Amino acid sequence: MMMHVSVTVNTADLSDLDLRQMSQLGIDFVDFGNGQSFKGVKEQGYPDLDELLKLKKRVRSYGLDINRVTLPNISRSFMDGVDGSEQELENSLNAVRVFGEAGIKIVRQRFEGDVFYGRGQSYEAIQRGGAIARGESIGLLKEKTETPGQEELQNWWKSFQRAYREIVPLAQDHDVNVAMHPSDTPHPDSPFGGIGLNRIIDDFPNKNVGFVYCIGTRAEAGGSSLIMDEINHFGRKGRIFLVHFRNVRGSLPTAGAFEEALLDDGDLNMFKILLELRKVGYSGCLNPDHVPTFAGDVADLHDSWKYSNIGWKPSSLGFAYSVGYIKALLNALNEFEGR
Repeated sequence: MMMHVSVTVNTADLSDLDLRQMSQLGIDFVDFGNGQSFKGVKEQGYPDLDELLKLKKRVRSYGLDINRVTLPNISRSFMDGVDGSEQELENSLNAVRVFGEAGIKIVRQRFEGDVFYGRGQSYEAIQRGGAIARGESIGLLKEKTETPGQEELQNWWKSFQRAYREIVPLAQDHDVNVAMHPSDTPHPDSPFGGIGLNRIIDDFPNKNVGFVYCIGTRAEAGGSSLIMDEINHFGRKGRIFLVHFRNVRGSLPTAGAFEEALLDDGDLNMFKILLELRKVGYSGCLNPDHVPTFAGDVADLHDSWKYSNIGWKPSSLGFAYSVGYIKALLNALNEFEGR
């Protein structure tokens, strides 16, 4: 069973140049990271099926396909039980139906509040040859925001459960996997940290409930040994649906800081991680998420991840380098195993 390569885009308005370059690089699939970007969401709260099918047909015409999509966001209003916010969940349920009818197999739901902002300070990490990456330090930020208390976190989790109790069975009915991304940055007590990821599959022991397993985010929480343990733990349960395949330097427990890095230039041995993924039978996509910015690149930046190139842009040297590196690792893996 082969693994494949995907890239994240944060818009549904893909140009011919986008798709042509993806095809030329040998990318197999597209992951849509912004659930608000699909046509129909602004008008009716969820994607329009006809427009989605047109997009899928166009992506396929370049030899690619859609791998993972994102549901419309669930905001703090829903998590706090504000009157009228139930419509957000209804929009997500309608989106599951639409994506299921379109034959798309992986959806992600975002929940506002799973990340604690104001706990670390982002900075511009200058790396090899002046490449720009995202760094974050606990020590540099002297005045930190307060984290939620236990009762507040328990109430937040109840709202998460309330949403998943409707999303999960509907996804099962439509043969769709529901994938959660770990809390990024993984500050202590974050709902989707190491303990929270286990809680998800304890609360929802359905085979179509699992993860967008982000190697970078989890390495920030504990380095290489944690990554290997979690891939073994979740992978042999068949709960890893997509892998964000990226490298970092340092971690919050060891250095009080971390920096995102090029695939060949961080603390992690990416080939060993690939071997562990193969060992547990993973056959999904490897996505070079949060790519450092090369000279001349136009980065897809977001205020929440300053200095981090989070989405595909045409003519991005960082993405081209990362895709080529992953494809070389996959070829080496097949040769290593004598396939």
